[in-house]
Amino acid sequence: MNGMLILAIVLSLVISYLLGSCNSAIIVGRLVKHQDIRTLGSKNAGLTNTLRCFGKGCALLTLIGDLGKGIVAVLLSKGICTLMDVSIAGDERVQFIGYVAGIAAILGHVFPLYYGFKGGKGVLVGVSVFLVIDWKAFCIMILIFAVVLAISKYVSLGSIIGASCCPVITLLLQLASFPERPLWYTLLNTGMAAVMAAWVVWMHRSNIERLRSGTENRFSFSSKKKDTAKD
Repeated sequence: MNGMLILAIVLSLVISYLLGSCNSAIIVGRLVKHQDIRTLGSKNAGLTNTLRCFGKGCALLTLIGDLGKGIVAVLLSKGICTLMDVSIAGDERVQFIGYVAGIAAILGHVFPLYYGFKGGKGVLVGVSVFLVIDWKAFCIMILIFAVVLAISKYVSLGSIIGASCCPVITLLLQLASFPERPLWYTLLNTGMAAVMAAWVVWMHRSNIERLRSGTENRFSFSSKKKDTAKD
């Protein structure tokens, strides 16, 4: 691994983390409602809690913001590689760098530098990363999430199962789409996807406990539920 590639990775990590730290739910809540979403509902700075506490308009803005920063983080990281003229295994775009940016953006979302390191769970950011890196994987994971949500009515369960399937989907698609790539590079990308997936599942550990005990709240499009929303 040459020095320019290492520098590109470091720059991507730093920029993506700082970008990920711009938590959309917190920003929207403060600008529109003049409240901190982390003090309301489930106290999670994420889309579902924003919908429940602030309504559909704020939720839409949060959705756009969280998806947007994951996409921008990956595009910027690839732009850095292009400007610095670095590549791995003949991949001029360096797909691996996209996973690096994704992990850093999720880390920033969960532990935002600007908000006392207290943020959301990183699901939307993680999903948006795949929209740029591999749109086929993105579509499959969204489909899995939608099916699980439609059947169970649990956002958390859909997120957990969708994330858990991510490494397998990534491996199969990479083997099918890029058979000429060295196996180590495919496994490297799959490993990065597994790290992202494991992190998202870990952030849902409290939801897993509530799912096991039968106390997890089911999803509804009705907003502003001021009870014990825990998603």
